[in-house]
Amino acid sequence: MTFKRLFPLVLLPLLASCSSLYYPPPAAAPMLTQKGEFSGGLHANLKENFTVQGAYAPGEHVGLIATGSALQNKSKKRYIEQNIGEVGAGYFTRFGASQSRILEVYAGAGLGSAKLQEFARGDRPAELQESKLEKYFLQVNYTKKDKESYRVLGRDWPIRYGAALRLSYLNMTDFRLNGVRTPGEDNIFFEPVSYTRIGIYGPLKLQFMSGWNFGLKNRKYLTAGNSVFSFGFILNLGGDGRGEE
Repeated sequence: MTFKRLFPLVLLPLLASCSSLYYPPPAAAPMLTQKGEFSGGLHANLKENFTVQGAYAPGEHVGLIATGSALQNKSKKRYIEQNIGEVGAGYFTRFGASQSRILEVYAGAGLGSAKLQEFARGDRPAELQESKLEKYFLQVNYTKKDKESYRVLGRDWPIRYGAALRLSYLNMTDFRLNGVRTPGEDNIFFEPVSYTRIGIYGPLKLQFMSGWNFGLKNRKYLTAGNSVFSFGFILNLGGDGRGEE
């Protein structure tokens, strides 16, 4: 069952071939469960998108999240560069008969910049797209935090599963096409993702996240189609220790 869950993670990033000015960073899924808990994460993907995330619970059901993402990727067809920072706040709670499920709801905003250089190919001339970005998002996370594990290489590996549904509004505030200021675009993206978290040692966990993004508006430059994929490490500290029950 583990390999069936992880197999789609390998395929999704290979499908991403759109040339868009927006490459979604991984959604924050800190799994906060109690006051004083901290979660930190470091993630990457095959498009050389590196992301740092942090979350903290200042109250019993209040969570704060922050994300910083940087992407630089060059191929024979194009060069892509994107930097985005996000902050948000929200509500979290545990529920279910054994309090083993977690619901998190966050809202937030972000700023960033993007650059896409399309190289000349045949009759197609080179094109340079540059823009400042502003972003607003609403996100719901659901996590099953039961103690489920698989025995591999002589030891048990705790597994957690979850999903995040994110709705993001993106606006190009200063768009330049080949250096000439041009009217920008906006779009609304629906970004559903699933994640699998594997316990490595103590509070340190390995996370795989995969999903897709869908644009609700028909746009030329701010389009959807790029996968939401990342792998990295998560560290949860603090609280009263009930988070892994």
